[in-house]
Amino acid sequence: MQTILKYMSGRGEQLDAEIAAATRIPLDEVRLHLSELSNRGEIIACHATRYVTGKKIEGILCRVAGITPAASPGRKPKARA
Repeated sequence: MQTILKYMSGRGEQLDAEIAAATRIPLDEVRLHLSELSNRGEIIACHATRYVTGKKIEGILCRVAGITPAASPGRKPKARA
């Protein structure tokens, strides 16, 4: 599980299949560890569907809890008074 947490903290939000491929841990085992980490509150996970070149990919999308993603680059709208 520490390998998964270390990978996620450096990469941000990832699908379970991406985590399995990068860490070389079988997908079933990664899903088991992700559910345990989610139950402990160490990660935030949700089911997601992505379409890559017309192909439907379903998986568990997760990120480390307590880490807010950085703001996207570019101009931001000004606050109105």
